[in-house]
Amino acid sequence: MAGLFRKILIYFTVVSILLIIITGSLYIILGGRDFGISKNRVEVIYVQGVMLTGSIPTGFGIATSEDITKRLKDASEDEGVKAIVLRINSPGGSPAAAEEIVAAMKKIKKPIVISMGDVAASAAYYISVPADKIIANPDTITGSIGVIWEFQNRSAFYENDGTSFYIAKSGELKDMGGDWRGLTNDEKKYADQIVSEAYGRFVEEVAEGRNLSLSKVKDIADGRIYTGAKAKELGLIDDLGSLDDAIEAAALLGGIKGKPEVTYANKPSLSRLLFGDEMIELSRFTSYYDDSPYGRLLSMQ
Repeated sequence: MAGLFRKILIYFTVVSILLIIITGSLYIILGGRDFGISKNRVEVIYVQGVMLTGSIPTGFGIATSEDITKRLKDASEDEGVKAIVLRINSPGGSPAAAEEIVAAMKKIKKPIVISMGDVAASAAYYISVPADKIIANPDTITGSIGVIWEFQNRSAFYENDGTSFYIAKSGELKDMGGDWRGLTNDEKKYADQIVSEAYGRFVEEVAEGRNLSLSKVKDIADGRIYTGAKAKELGLIDDLGSLDDAIEAAALLGGIKGKPEVTYANKPSLSRLLFGDEMIELSRFTSYYDDSPYGRLLSMQ
């Protein structure tokens, strides 16, 4: 009898493992979607945390452009998805990450509605402007249109500490931003040029996406933040409302009659935080900055 029980237990264990593998494989193949068959769905894609490029795991304060663009592409190719909502809670991030997300958004023919949560500033506002509609809460923190590049000069500290450096370099600017010395006047001018170039692209994107003149955008693009209510006055967003309001607006734009079914591509959950990606997402990065000889990375944050 004990032997029979053991065989039954082994059988059910093997079957259970196989079911988990099959379910997990289907989950990955379907891009993490629910197994519903509705043809009138609104897909919600979360952008949570600092935006970066790269294949680092997302979650816990990091949103990678690779993950977001994949979610966008999946929703675009899914015939059952009629409209997309980007739910944003992000202080910004790197210009390159924002540009990759914006490029993906512009290839999608389905309506995209932005739902701003607590904060959608700087690069997070950058990815909002190509959308068909932007909805924020009255006290959402948004705006912060601008670019920053930080350099540190710790030469006095190293001198007091008795630390000296020998820098072998192939060109005059190769160690620009090294914290063992300050920037030269020429390097400061060059850094300003880089920031100005990235800022110009930001302003142009806002002007085009929000149908505003360049001069008007420049007047309000001095890096300051705005509440959602003020942003609506300035024409930076369209309406005030919640995630539910954004879903309703997306359903209307997508031609969905009645209450839409809503699916969540990458909704934060305990399982995502515990077990990682593909099926779930893991890892925390407290800073996206690179303490390299080039100072902290150029950022929209």
